[in-house]
Amino acid sequence: MTNVKNLWLFLAFLLFVSFGVLIWSGNQIYQQAPPMPEKVVTTDGNLIYSRDEIEKGRQVWQSFGGMQLGSIWGHGGYVAPDWSADWMHRELMALLNLWANRDYGVESFELANAEQQAALQGRLKSLVRKNTYNPDTGVITLSLDRVKAITQVSEHYQRLFSDEPSTAELREAYAMKNNTVTDPENRRVLSAFFWWTAWATMTNRIDGDITYTNNWPNEPLIDNKPPASMFLWSAFSVTFLLAGIGLMGWYYAASHGKEEATSKLPVTDPMRELRPTPSMMATAKYFWVLLALFLVQILLGAVTAHYQVEGQVMYGFELSEILPYSITRTWHTQLAVLWIALAWLATGLYIGPAVSGYEPPYQRFGVNLLWVCLLVIVVGAFTGQWFAVNQTLGLEHNFWFGHQGWEYADIGRFWQWFLFIGLLLWLCLVGRSLWPTLRQPSESRSIIGLLFLSTVAIGLFFGAALVWNEHTHISMVEYWRWWLVHLWVEGFFEVFATAVIAFLFTRLGLIPVKTATVAVLFATIIFMSGGVIGTLHHLYFVGSPTPVLALGASFSALEVVPLAYIGFEAYHNYTLGHATEWMKRYRWPIMFFVAVAFWNLVGAGLFGFLINPPLSLYYMQGLNLTPLHGHTALFGVYGMLGIGLTLFCIRGIKPDLIWPEGTLKASFWCFNIGLALMALLTLLPLGVMQLFASLNHGYWYARSADFMQQPVVDLLVWMRVPGDTIFAVGALLLAWFILSLWIKPKYEGGQQRG
Repeated sequence: MTNVKNLWLFLAFLLFVSFGVLIWSGNQIYQQAPPMPEKVVTTDGNLIYSRDEIEKGRQVWQSFGGMQLGSIWGHGGYVAPDWSADWMHRELMALLNLWANRDYGVESFELANAEQQAALQGRLKSLVRKNTYNPDTGVITLSLDRVKAITQVSEHYQRLFSDEPSTAELREAYAMKNNTVTDPENRRVLSAFFWWTAWATMTNRIDGDITYTNNWPNEPLIDNKPPASMFLWSAFSVTFLLAGIGLMGWYYAASHGKEEATSKLPVTDPMRELRPTPSMMATAKYFWVLLALFLVQILLGAVTAHYQVEGQVMYGFELSEILPYSITRTWHTQLAVLWIALAWLATGLYIGPAVSGYEPPYQRFGVNLLWVCLLVIVVGAFTGQWFAVNQTLGLEHNFWFGHQGWEYADIGRFWQWFLFIGLLLWLCLVGRSLWPTLRQPSESRSIIGLLFLSTVAIGLFFGAALVWNEHTHISMVEYWRWWLVHLWVEGFFEVFATAVIAFLFTRLGLIPVKTATVAVLFATIIFMSGGVIGTLHHLYFVGSPTPVLALGASFSALEVVPLAYIGFEAYHNYTLGHATEWMKRYRWPIMFFVAVAFWNLVGAGLFGFLINPPLSLYYMQGLNLTPLHGHTALFGVYGMLGIGLTLFCIRGIKPDLIWPEGTLKASFWCFNIGLALMALLTLLPLGVMQLFASLNHGYWYARSADFMQQPVVDLLVWMRVPGDTIFAVGALLLAWFILSLWIKPKYEGGQQRG
């Protein structure tokens, strides 16, 4: 199907159906999420926790960094434990020890004989699996024995989040600052929230035989293991993957050689004729800020990684008192998204007038205003997070101005609104510059139209971050959060980048417009076929029912299908880079696009599908195999793409300069080698070790201090140093390369001007 009109119609139909399924899935999650009780009481009617206390405990958790310090239901940081799994195991062991002592006269469960242990575990499973929630009254009723266990675990957590010497060693292992939560009452209610998240992981749904989190995490003590549906849909996901690869192979075989013949290549660079407008020139400052954010992000990444081996200090300096782990990780992850997004936003502002040749009135003023707004947002949001994590902002102000605690969506609601308004301004600036071209029929109208629609989607879909409020159910926050992370970052930004690259290649005269139009529309259809509904693969264990798990498993497999043929894209881009003599000017931007294709295959494809099927993710979620995929996909794909687009824009802003090719070449290879070493020397082997620990002993152990403080784990973390160092050198070389274009410019023809 190569008719452009038919492709547009099919894309519209696909998006309508896909978003319909996604919204239906959200309704299912809303209906069947683990209930938030009004009260938790003992069998004799005494109050244990109220809803207000659980809700306030969640606010406390969010204020000190939330998912940035440990995780909940597997989502979050990797040094501290998963609090829901950790609480569950501690509560279960407290019950077993209580019963072993009372019933058999032994000091602990481990000292009982095998027959006694089997009997105690059977009683334990029967007790904690039974759902005592009353939907009519909103009350959960617990036995007196269980309350004793909860009290014991709660006291442990209250000591842990204080500065008590008895838990100092554990705080260091978890990279927690002393007095993470300063107020004693806040520490008490924090344990109420942790208890509720654990309750959902070990309690069967009403009239069901699996827990609210689909039996996640694996816990041998109560036979928490993957349900049969997880095996079934994991097998189906592999089947869909193979079928998709087969169909894609058929398409390539059928269409190979039938593309429209390339027209005669230009003798000179057509882009040299483009004279940057004032607003296009004004985008240069975006790239300078981008580099600053990138360098700070790398520095914070090094500090965050170092905390894993020294906990609270950095080479003897008590850094956690100034920059706690949860704040360095927050800023590290957020800066990654910010600088990459900044590259694409700046590219949009640059490419709009370049496409249309039209500079709208006050466009430069708008570009400068948006730049100032972005700086205010970064400084303001990060300052608020620092005050929040240091417990000086107060719970009443935290949600709006501090730290929301949701990984990749951490900034306060006020700053989210500010950023949303900024994105709408960006949408207006790009749209008004593209509008004259969109109104005129032309061969490239479809590419420009897709570029414009992806701009609209980028501007509007950030609004998903504004849907939840401070007390929205966690399952629904996760649902909308992945709209933001998966659809906004991984979805529409990628469509935008694909359209921009296609435009650049057509503008350079390397690809016929019709061929590029069909290719871009087809690529968008293939990606969105799995990408929209595939969002659900992030939601297997956050209170989702089985149908949502099935949809996520099936369609997330389709996300990998186009990546199986990514080598064709890499080779195509590489050959375009050598099509003419003057294309040497664009060699390194194109090489970064080639790197994008490689890391798409490895990071997004290989390492992504490694953890995507439900059965795989059941054992791997929250282990170091997750950041293995995250690092290689986020920087390898989106970071490399952002750098490539940046270099293309700078070539246009400074068209007459001779580039120091050696510096850029060294930077390119440092990035790729450093990223590969980071993945292969640390994240992959550590993740595999954790996987074996999880399979053999339970998820809690793979995330525990006992496992993570082993000498071999410290060695693997230290082995990040070579890769991280090489990567950092690449960033410094890139920064020097771009800086030198302004402070030491060398012009073609030997002329040099200041």
